[in-house]
Amino acid sequence: MKQFTTQQLILLRQRVSEQPEILELLIADNAVVLNNPVRVPETALATWNLYYYCPEHAVRLVWDRDNPTSHCCPIDGKRFSGEPYDGAWWRELNGLNAKACHQLGLLWQLTGESHYLDKVSELLMRYAEFYPGYAIHGGIPYNGPGKMNAQTLCEANCLLDFTLGYDCISEALNTEQREYITTRLLREGAQFLMAHRTAQLHNHEVKIGCAVGVLGFVLEDESLLEFALNQPYGLRYQLEHGLFEEGLWFEGSIHYHFYALQGFLAFEKMAIGTRWSLLDEPYYRKMLSFPLTLLMPDGSFPRINDCIYGQEKLDHSYLYEFAWHYYQDPQYAAALKAINQRKPHPHLDTFLYTTPLPEQVPELIPTSHLHAPDCGLTIWRDAQKKRALLVKHSPYGGEHDHYDRLNIVLFNGAEEILPDLGTTGYGAPMHYAYYKNSATHNTITVNQTNQPPAIPVVQQYHESDAFCWLDTQVDWRQTPPELDSHTRVQWDSEAWKDVRFRRRLLWLDNVLIDISCVQNPHNQQIDWTLHLQGKTLDVEGEPAIFSTHGPLAIMHDAHVVQLTNSQPRHFSTAQSGQALWLYGQAELWQGNAPDNPAVQDLSYLVLRSKEQNPEFVCVWDFDTQQPITDMQVTPDTNGIRIFLKRGEMTLVVDVAEDCTVLPHLKTVHIPFQD
Repeated sequence: MKQFTTQQLILLRQRVSEQPEILELLIADNAVVLNNPVRVPETALATWNLYYYCPEHAVRLVWDRDNPTSHCCPIDGKRFSGEPYDGAWWRELNGLNAKACHQLGLLWQLTGESHYLDKVSELLMRYAEFYPGYAIHGGIPYNGPGKMNAQTLCEANCLLDFTLGYDCISEALNTEQREYITTRLLREGAQFLMAHRTAQLHNHEVKIGCAVGVLGFVLEDESLLEFALNQPYGLRYQLEHGLFEEGLWFEGSIHYHFYALQGFLAFEKMAIGTRWSLLDEPYYRKMLSFPLTLLMPDGSFPRINDCIYGQEKLDHSYLYEFAWHYYQDPQYAAALKAINQRKPHPHLDTFLYTTPLPEQVPELIPTSHLHAPDCGLTIWRDAQKKRALLVKHSPYGGEHDHYDRLNIVLFNGAEEILPDLGTTGYGAPMHYAYYKNSATHNTITVNQTNQPPAIPVVQQYHESDAFCWLDTQVDWRQTPPELDSHTRVQWDSEAWKDVRFRRRLLWLDNVLIDISCVQNPHNQQIDWTLHLQGKTLDVEGEPAIFSTHGPLAIMHDAHVVQLTNSQPRHFSTAQSGQALWLYGQAELWQGNAPDNPAVQDLSYLVLRSKEQNPEFVCVWDFDTQQPITDMQVTPDTNGIRIFLKRGEMTLVVDVAEDCTVLPHLKTVHIPFQD
């Protein structure tokens, strides 16, 4: 057995008597396979698990082993049949069978009970029977094909579990069985994966490399290991070229960061102690540590880029158990403690890599500001008030990025006020039609189209006890360098021709000032958008249709009024109320459109202008005891002056156009004057 030495297995078997709950967990997690006759597709029926979503509510359908042709929405009970749902049902079954091979094989090693061995051997023999005959199929955009599934990534994930399961039971099989499984399933699968690994940086290629590498260990084939680790676009290449300086995976999604890391560490769990391991290189520690600096006041990760609702939770014990076991970093212990408090249930990796946590661990939720210029993320925090602002000024990250340069996310009182919606299952219509678009982020859009790829520039950054300041700009006149990763063109370069967007943000005690300037030389329709987790309290204007096309054509209850000078808007949220002040020469639109999941609505607030140089000022007022009662903005050729009145106190902010000059602040105790 390659996963564990004889001595390690002895220790694990001893540990079972002390932690019998791990057996209960493995049995329960695999009950659908363990307690039913083996069911394996005889032909290439399986497609893609991300098709298994309700097209209306964008939530995952309820999978039922006894209903391969009837699929239920958990929101309203509506049933769906036919494709793409039937094929996605079979993909789920393949995944459950593969997981059972690994975990029931481990159960056999721990208990010696023959029915686990029998189930795993039957599964492997049945897949070995049909695998060579599975037709290569796919059709999923920008994804390689599969055989048992419809994409190479899914093929790799299943083959990894089949390989680990085979490793658990191979010594109990006869020579004929071993030859049958290794030839028709494992080696056939390895050849397929190698033939379809793509020359690109991508989480898919990491998972493919991981599976081929584990196959190399189990089959004792160094040519597979060499391909997995050292060939171009292998695991070493992905680490050397796919990480920002801070350690974030280039795709810019926290979910895909951890997904890629899962692949790397699955390989390392086999490679540990061998010449193939990269554990002592700097890459993994940076990948494990940096995401923890991004945690929001509620303990979640920001749902930037492709992150399906729910994937923002810190729920990665399968990574941090092994990381704590190997690196002994106290921050990893803090992450595990937080995970265990939220989900106090046994976990397989806790059992396999058990290393006691220290009694005292560091605070997990960050309290300090973060400015990470290479990956393009800035987070300002007020830990006492559980307030945080994230600004996304990252370079374009390819297929799993969203078109939302200079997007912002805001928390107040640990409540997400301005969310990033993330997305839903990619096979659900709302993924491309709604969630992935510029118009459904807290940034700008042109003619309701998507931003083309671009690389924002930070013109000035300042951080002090008095205030924080970020001046960043994205210029669509510039052509960004070509990304070494496949992408899907879903933007309108002509609409964005010559457009520039500058966003300057000033972080003060109880005030956030957001100054947005757009250079729009061709008089396109510029929509500066916010969407709030709350209900608007003061809608003004006439009912109107917000848009007849694009992602916000579904906006309802829309009203429009002309914004002249400054106006306040108020919202009630789940825990409190929120107030903001707006300035600009623009139409002020308000309406409602779907949240994520799409079972309730968000309140949209949009400033719309076709001017060549529109300028918008938004001031967030977090002081509910003595709120701002008036705001005036005075522009001139050198910049703007913002007056904010709070009782008898007036805050004056002078912001110069020159990006080398910091804002000038002063507070005066005189009545507010025009």
